[in-house]
Amino acid sequence: MNEFSSVSSYNNTRPSVVTIGTFDGVHIGHLAILDRLKKTAQKDNLESVVLTFFPHPRMVLQKDADIKLINTIEERKKLLEKTGLDQLIVHPFSKEFSRLTALEFVRDILVNKLHLKKIIIGYDHRFGRNRNATIEDLKEFGKTYDFEVIEISAQQLEDVSISSTKIRAAIKEGDIETTNKYLGYPFMLSGTIVKGRGIGKTLDFPTANLQIEEEYKLIPKEGVYIVQSEISGKKVFGMTNIGTNPTVGGTVKTIETYFLDNNKDLYHQHIQIEFLSRIRDEKKFNSVEELKNAIREDEIFARNYIE
Repeated sequence: MNEFSSVSSYNNTRPSVVTIGTFDGVHIGHLAILDRLKKTAQKDNLESVVLTFFPHPRMVLQKDADIKLINTIEERKKLLEKTGLDQLIVHPFSKEFSRLTALEFVRDILVNKLHLKKIIIGYDHRFGRNRNATIEDLKEFGKTYDFEVIEISAQQLEDVSISSTKIRAAIKEGDIETTNKYLGYPFMLSGTIVKGRGIGKTLDFPTANLQIEEEYKLIPKEGVYIVQSEISGKKVFGMTNIGTNPTVGGTVKTIETYFLDNNKDLYHQHIQIEFLSRIRDEKKFNSVEELKNAIREDEIFARNYIE
């Protein structure tokens, strides 16, 4: 897959089949559309092109909206690459871009830059300034500029929408099984390991403190989870606590992972943690000893689950 940081940097001159969307989650609903894109490209000898945007349009046009996404942009790129498409364009979304007329968008971007021959798009897709153009307008442009519009059905779009809604709700509830079922892969958090308060070490359970830069990333409900990660090319399992550590006087929410059977120093490393299951809620224990006993029980539960 070739990746381009804007439409203007796209330099492939072969005719293409294009689909457009945010593809947050790149979940099983999205994969059906992307599979159709690939099959159309293969059948008609076209380049398969995904045009997506960052920041999310609502982040730009609705500044006060607190938008949380299933994936960071880097996670989204990696997931899209796994689908085997030819070309990915992550175009910077701006107010200026949103003011393009439907004609300018179709003629200048889709036709002149992306060399569009076919476009796979939702029946309810709206585009252009103030989103005032419809799929019927797109079909009229197709007659003028010689491209075909392939409609994504209402049922398929509803599947995508339902999946996205269920995934976001499940993440907020800490329901990892439902989350992963709809994603088709384990939900992940990615970030850098930074120094924490060092409390875990005093409890005999040293933890890696994950710092996530992207404020828009959706974080699961507070609690203890079974996770897996790759460290030095090896799969390692662990337990991640999301919360404030109330038993030891914590007040700031942290994401801390105790990796089972790992003694490597992880400071400053970029780590991806994949969530497998939820063990329990975070709670305030009556003593540090009670907390240590609970963590020991969590570890037994986690090891049994992993086995």
